[in-house]
Amino acid sequence: MKSELMKDKSYIEFLSDLKKKISLAQVKAALAVNAQIVFLYWEIGNSILLKQEDEGWGTKVIERLSQDLRNAFPEIKGLSSRNLKYMRKFAEIYPDVEFVQQLAAQIPWFHNCILIDKVKSKKEREWYIQQTIQNGWSRNVLVHQIETNLYDRKGHLTHNFDVTLPKPQSDLAKETLKDPYIFDFLTMGEEAHERDLENQLVMDITKFLLELGAGFSFVGRQYNLEVMQMNQAMH
Repeated sequence: MKSELMKDKSYIEFLSDLKKKISLAQVKAALAVNAQIVFLYWEIGNSILLKQEDEGWGTKVIERLSQDLRNAFPEIKGLSSRNLKYMRKFAEIYPDVEFVQQLAAQIPWFHNCILIDKVKSKKEREWYIQQTIQNGWSRNVLVHQIETNLYDRKGHLTHNFDVTLPKPQSDLAKETLKDPYIFDFLTMGEEAHERDLENQLVMDITKFLLELGAGFSFVGRQYNLEVMQMNQAMH
């Protein structure tokens, strides 16, 4: 039955369609979490800006905030003083909440940091954000495009907030799915990576043993084995 299904054109197309739906759902989920994180960073940066204006606090408050926040959330790595300064700058250059929600929050945080460092014009930054989403650019590609002045060679904004979902196979989608900030924010860092690795290994081993047939047995996912040294076994 299995071999017949694998040769059936209708089944192959059906399986391919399901794979695409799963991949797209993964990308949508990762982008949704990413958008929440980026907007949170904007809110943190904006709050720091307002407090500094109201209370007259200097830059040293960022160091104190970073230490206190990291003590409260030790599993989250995005709360360094350097990153808090990026958040403040992010809120400063993007005062428009709508712009942040509809465009800037649609790309990973590290992409936004690159634009903060390398692009001074808001109009130019907006163009690069749109192109990043539409073309699925990774961070390295974005840096290359900025450093080779792609905007000056090709770009002018033709419309606002008209972006498409990056394709699951694009570099942007892959980077978003693997973004360590997303795992850290969800408190799913190393533990999650190890669990995913274990699950994949067990699945592969199970499949292999089942294909071997009689004479082989899969005892369980985690099975304690006591191994005696040879000299102990001889006594």
